[in-house]
Amino acid sequence: GDIVLLTKPVTLTEGDRVTLTTDVPVATDGTSKPEKLLYAVSLPPVHGQIEHINYPGVPISSYSQLDVVAQKVSNVCDNSHGAGKESLR
Repeated sequence: GDIVLLTKPVTLTEGDRVTLTTDVPVATDGTSKPEKLLYAVSLPPVHGQIEHINYPGVPISSYSQLDVVAQKVSNVCDNSHGAGKESLR
């Protein structure tokens, strides 16, 4: 089926960490198999990184919808490249 991805903006300041939940990114494909839905980070955040909560400080480039449901993925802002708005893909 078609993949539908719904997202909402998140505001972070230096040192903030936000755990990704299904309120921020949620994807469906009509198959009722969320364990097979994978996110690939093709353009990581400039002002921080996406990381698994069990491995803080280690950036990741992919995660599953089940990781989001279990709240195991976070976006960490380090503001190391100056202030400004950004998005990730």
